[in-house]
Amino acid sequence: MTQLIDGGLSTELERLGAVFDGPLWTAHALLQEPALIVEAHRNFVDAGARVIITSSYQISRSGFLAAALDESAADQALRSSVFAAREAVAGSDAKVAASIGPYGATLHDGSEYRGNYGVSEEALFNFHRQRIEILQEAGPDILLAETIPDLTEVKALARALADCMLPVWFSFTVKDAEHLWSGDKISDAIEVINEIPNLQVVGFNCIRPDLVVDVVTLAQSLSTAAIAVYPNHGGGWNAKLGQWDSPQAHNLASFWPTWSSLGLTFVGGCCGVDALEIRELGQLLPKS
Repeated sequence: MTQLIDGGLSTELERLGAVFDGPLWTAHALLQEPALIVEAHRNFVDAGARVIITSSYQISRSGFLAAALDESAADQALRSSVFAAREAVAGSDAKVAASIGPYGATLHDGSEYRGNYGVSEEALFNFHRQRIEILQEAGPDILLAETIPDLTEVKALARALADCMLPVWFSFTVKDAEHLWSGDKISDAIEVINEIPNLQVVGFNCIRPDLVVDVVTLAQSLSTAAIAVYPNHGGGWNAKLGQWDSPQAHNLASFWPTWSSLGLTFVGGCCGVDALEIRELGQLLPKS
């Protein structure tokens, strides 16, 4: 049976009236209006999502230092992201997935859609390991490395997640049916993460909806893990303007007749997909 993941947290926050001004993105809302984060998460739960992804995607010590905050504030924000999601799912059977966003997301220049950061694997390992340790201690149900565009970062994260006790999900973002945004092969990246002991799900997120069939078919040929997809609404991210260019306004529910035969374990949305659209998609999923 296919279960529902939530949608784009920033998109739902904007629907609720949040304004993102500055590089911290959803972390800004977490710091200034934590109740709004809980409300957005809860809207996805009410829409039927059984997996809620935390607002930790862009939180890092280096990012907070660049925003004239200190490292301890970043560490507390990581914990708070889990606590907010935990509050939102209370009384439901939804799980909390702690988001481990890519290094590129902290650069605020669209690097997560390019990869090739020019940073060593060891530096990326240290960057992610620190965040993973704090998130794991905060008590999520799942550790989710998401929107990963680069094979070097895949290798660093696989090392950083190797001894984690929680279930691990690993989600890539890709430019076409065979390649990560960095140009590295998706098949090589899946081969690396197959060695993570607690790997439960291989996923693809913030990708064009029309790529879903091809990347899922490829993943299923290379891994025995469950498969998750949560695409964006289409278009491309303009890092200078901080917005999506030429959004193609794809409604994910319109793709379900094609996706329903893929054997997906989880499906949801990413950027541009709010709780209303997640509810619409969820209404099409077979009920247990």
